[in-house]
Amino acid sequence: MSLKIKVYSDYVCPFCFLAEKPLEEAIKGQNDIEVEWMPFELRPYPNETLRPEEDYLQNTWKHSVYPMAEQMGIPITLPNVSPQPHTHLAFEGYQYAKEQGKGNEYNDRMLRAFFQEEQNIGDVDVLTKLAGEIGLDETEYRAALEKRTYKEAHQKALKETFNEAITAVPTFIIGSTKLTGMRSKETLEQVIEDEKKKQKISLLMDGMSCGIDGC
Repeated sequence: MSLKIKVYSDYVCPFCFLAEKPLEEAIKGQNDIEVEWMPFELRPYPNETLRPEEDYLQNTWKHSVYPMAEQMGIPITLPNVSPQPHTHLAFEGYQYAKEQGKGNEYNDRMLRAFFQEEQNIGDVDVLTKLAGEIGLDETEYRAALEKRTYKEAHQKALKETFNEAITAVPTFIIGSTKLTGMRSKETLEQVIEDEKKKQKISLLMDGMSCGIDGC
């Protein structure tokens, strides 16, 4: 039985990007773990999004994002895309990529495109190019976005996010354990180990009973 890990994130959340590395390190070499990325729109359309030139955002990056990224050895920059893009189209594209077996690869490409290359991931042309870079059919992908083919699938995923009471990202649900915010490799490893033990105990208990003739 595989251990399921759900990661709730948004493509414009720098901590979601930084959270990738410790997770990848924690699950490296473990074939019995299934990771699924789930959408969470921090500022859904038509709400206003952030502007990188604002002082408070500059200060957040200066005092929180940049120091953490430097400590982790991960190149990152505050994208100069202003205002920041809405992410619903990118997430609809994720549903297509997921259907094609490239969901995790797509998720990583979106985060890197925004936080390392400063690409506008709210633009259909940019999204289509990025999809092609990971081997997705650009014509099919563009048509899916323009026709909003995966709008319902995305909304269904957002509803699941709401039902799980997700209020901040990144959030990890590892088995039955919920962790909000970035976590170290060591913390993730420990939770994964604990959840695997729970699974083993559950499997041993399933179906056990006593009858009239004894146990």
